[in-house]
Amino acid sequence: MTLLYKAAGEVLGDEILPLNQLRDRYPDLYERHFRKYAARPHRVNTPVYPLDCTWGDVVFLSPVHPAPIFEALQQSGRIGPAVIDYWTLDADLLDPAVTCILLKRHDPEMRPQPPEDFIPYSPAAVAELAVPSERALHRLRNLNATEPLYPWADIPHVLHRGPIPVRLFRTPDGTEPR
Repeated sequence: MTLLYKAAGEVLGDEILPLNQLRDRYPDLYERHFRKYAARPHRVNTPVYPLDCTWGDVVFLSPVHPAPIFEALQQSGRIGPAVIDYWTLDADLLDPAVTCILLKRHDPEMRPQPPEDFIPYSPAAVAELAVPSERALHRLRNLNATEPLYPWADIPHVLHRGPIPVRLFRTPDGTEPR
């Protein structure tokens, strides 16, 4: 089984919702999630070309387990030991018609990525991207004190248009999140 990873978090209702749907259904939760875009609010309007939508219309998942990312950040001295709280999702459960992969190439100025950086979704493609690149880990290990802390800046993203039922996710101990 090929796994996808999602940071654990507060869930209201039975679905993990994209930011734009959170705004309508759960404004307080939307405000908390939107804060991470405070320095770059235009980012939520970034196009997701293959899905004919924007950044705010998708749920973000990672093909990379969070442990090596946070280990590299610890090596930089930017964070201390971290408890990583995440959920997993079987990659076979997502519909490729509403899912794509964005090959993230770190851009300190956070410019939108070109259409060719989006590739078709498949569990096989996810499996090929499951190990973070040495370039990404090197960047994280060598962050200086003034660089923005963007752990996922050059880690591929799996983007799913629309909500994903919570019942499809599992905690590290194999139970449904709640």
